[in-house]
Amino acid sequence: MLKQPRKICFVITSNIHYGRSKTLLQELRRRPGVELQIIVGASAILPTYGDVLAAMAADGFKPNAKITMTFEGGSPVAMAKTTGVGITEFATAFENLEPDVVVVRADRYEVLSAAVASAYLNIPVAHIEGGDVSGTIDESVRHAITKLAHIHFATNEVSRNRILRMGERPEYVFDVGSPELEYVAEHTYDIAPDFITTIGVGEAIDITKRFIIVMQHPVTSEVGSNREHVEETLDAVHSLRVPAIWFWPNVDAGTDEVSKGIRVFRERHNPENIRFIKYLSADEFVALLKRAACLVGNSSAGIKECSFLGTPVVNIGTRQQGRIRAGNVVDAGYDAAAIRQAVQQQLAHGPYASSTIYYKPGACRRIADILESIDLYTQKRFFDGDQPAQ
Repeated sequence: MLKQPRKICFVITSNIHYGRSKTLLQELRRRPGVELQIIVGASAILPTYGDVLAAMAADGFKPNAKITMTFEGGSPVAMAKTTGVGITEFATAFENLEPDVVVVRADRYEVLSAAVASAYLNIPVAHIEGGDVSGTIDESVRHAITKLAHIHFATNEVSRNRILRMGERPEYVFDVGSPELEYVAEHTYDIAPDFITTIGVGEAIDITKRFIIVMQHPVTSEVGSNREHVEETLDAVHSLRVPAIWFWPNVDAGTDEVSKGIRVFRERHNPENIRFIKYLSADEFVALLKRAACLVGNSSAGIKECSFLGTPVVNIGTRQQGRIRAGNVVDAGYDAAAIRQAVQQQLAHGPYASSTIYYKPGACRRIADILESIDLYTQKRFFDGDQPAQ
C-alpha cells in the first residue's frame, strides 16, 4: 500500500507572518511526501493590513480556508473576543481539512486560537519560535502555545533550553534557527528608488539617501499609555530632521491609541521629514530594511532581521523586553530626548557586522524534514527528568 502524503496545515494570521513563512512554505510545497494545507485568517485577510491573499496568489499558493475572526476596536476586549471566535472558526476548518499536524508560529493571540482548537481536536501542533521571552501579553501567549504544542522549533539554544525546562519531551524540541532569516539571506529583490512616493501620505522620501524606518506597535500591557509613548517617538523623529518612513501599527490592543497619536501629530505639525505608510510586501520590506540607516521602534524585525543584516536599531520601551539581541540594538525608554540621542548614536555608528544568533543555514529544510518524518503523538505529559509524569 502506498504511503499517503502527510497533511501539514500551516496557519497564517498576518502580512508579516506570511512573509516570514514563505521560504518554509515553498520547501513544504515541493515535497511529494507532504500535502500542504494553508489557512489564512485574522488581519491577513483585512486589506488595511496588507493584501496577503494577492501575495500568496503571486507566489502560487492558494488557501484551503479563510477565517474571518478579527474584532475591531483595538482594545483588550477585542483581542479576547477575537481569540474566542478564532477557536470556533479554526475548529471548523480543522474538522473539514483533517490535517495530520498543524503548524503555528510565534506569540499572537490569533495563533493561540488555532493551537487551542487543534489540541482539542487531538491534532498534533508544531510551534515555531517557542521559548523566547518578550514584553506584553505575547510572552504568556507564546508559553501557552508551547504547552499545547507537541513539536517545537526554537530559533536559538537559549530558547530551546527554556522549552525543556517547561517539561517538553527533549526528542521533540529542536534548535533550528529562524526561518525568516533564511528568506532574508536569500533575498535579492531591490526596491525602486521612487516606489515609496507612490504609496502612503506625507513628504516624499529619497531612499537612495540616508533614511530611517520607524515601526512602533502598541504594547498590550500599557493600554492607556500607548498614545503618550508614540508621541515621544514622533517628537524625537520629527526633531531629528532625518527622512523617516513610518509604518502604521498592527492590530493589537492599543492600536487606536497609536493611530490617533500619529494622525493628530501629522495634522498639527505636517512633518516635512516623515512619510507614513500602512504596509509593504515581504520582498519590498526586506529590500527597504537593507537600505535603511536605522530601525526605530519596538518591532521584532529590529531584533531578528536587523541582527543578520547589521542594521542599527533603537529599541523603544518594553515590547521586546528580554529577547536575546545582537550588538546592533540600543535600548531607549519612552522619552523623546533619550530616543533622539540613541538614534544619533546609531546613525553615527553605521552598519554593524552580521550576527548569526538567530540564523542557521538550511533552517526551512530541517523543519520540513522533521515535519514530514517525525512520529506524531497526541497525548502530552510533563517530562520531568528521566520519566514523564503520569
